[in-house]
Amino acid sequence: MDTYFATAERNSADDLKQEIDTIIKNEVVRELLHALSGLIAVLDEHRQVVALNDSFLQMLGVSDPAEVLGLRLGEALHCIHSHEEPHGCGTTKYCATCGAAIATVSALGEEKPAERICALTAERDGVRLDTSLSVRANPIKLEGNRFVLVFLQDITLEELRASLERTFFHDISNMLTGLIGASEMLAAKNRESTLAQVVFQSALRLSDEVAIQKSMFQSGAEDYRVTRREALAPQLLNDLKNVFTSHPASLNKYMKVREPAPQISIRTDLSLALRVMCNMVTNALEATEESGAVEIWFEEEEAFLIFCVWNGTAIADRVKLRIFQRNFSTKRGVRQRDRHLLDASFR
Repeated sequence: MDTYFATAERNSADDLKQEIDTIIKNEVVRELLHALSGLIAVLDEHRQVVALNDSFLQMLGVSDPAEVLGLRLGEALHCIHSHEEPHGCGTTKYCATCGAAIATVSALGEEKPAERICALTAERDGVRLDTSLSVRANPIKLEGNRFVLVFLQDITLEELRASLERTFFHDISNMLTGLIGASEMLAAKNRESTLAQVVFQSALRLSDEVAIQKSMFQSGAEDYRVTRREALAPQLLNDLKNVFTSHPASLNKYMKVREPAPQISIRTDLSLALRVMCNMVTNALEATEESGAVEIWFEEEEAFLIFCVWNGTAIADRVKLRIFQRNFSTKRGVRQRDRHLLDASFR
């Protein structure tokens, strides 16, 4: 039989009925279909559906399983390509690039689990819908027959979010390139202007922040490559002072830098260090009443340099108990967890 990818043969009606009975009588498979959440189907070695769980039926909008049994996965899901060849799902030229077809054929051929992402375009009642599915196929043998347990998870939103993130970071990087160039020219022409220098340094810092965030979105904090450079403690305090010169959180408030700072050179990732320190100062400023003061300083202790922030308002007890807990939400708590995560990961 002609096919562009997987085998075209199907079971006879009698053989299919026998396979369905085998699945129904197997207590382990039956319990799996009832107990596990998500979309689950059992396929035979010809990739025809012989069982599926209630969640799958609900997603398909089918009340009678008989309407689906014997179909192949793409046919059950209303894939727009599933009827482009006489022998259906798995045999069209599109099937060679289909994640669901590849996972199923690999599981059967290699007799080990296979997982792929399936970009499905389905059509129901004249309406086309694009869906991204994570498909995991696990081969099993029952009474001498080969079957495949297929687990499907709708990851459309996750894939869309990832795509939007890529677009965002691409666009924001292009915008930052222009901003850095313009602010550098401004600073070069106005060397005596503190504001011009602050704008230029802020643009550079924003670029570093975006690079850090992009790395964490793509790979996680543990894979971020730390870039360590030498920096003097007084310079770090001066950079912080410049950041908060026109910061909204410092409006009508006073930030005091305790001097003299230890004349110590430290080797650190300046972008991460400033991010943590800025979060700490922002928290303190936001918790301070108008006309109030926040104090920052460094303390030297043996082989450590400790950055300290003080303000006159205590953290509420209900917040203090959970401020580092990931799913406890306050604006201050988010910054504290961010600080805690970065500090723990890159110390």
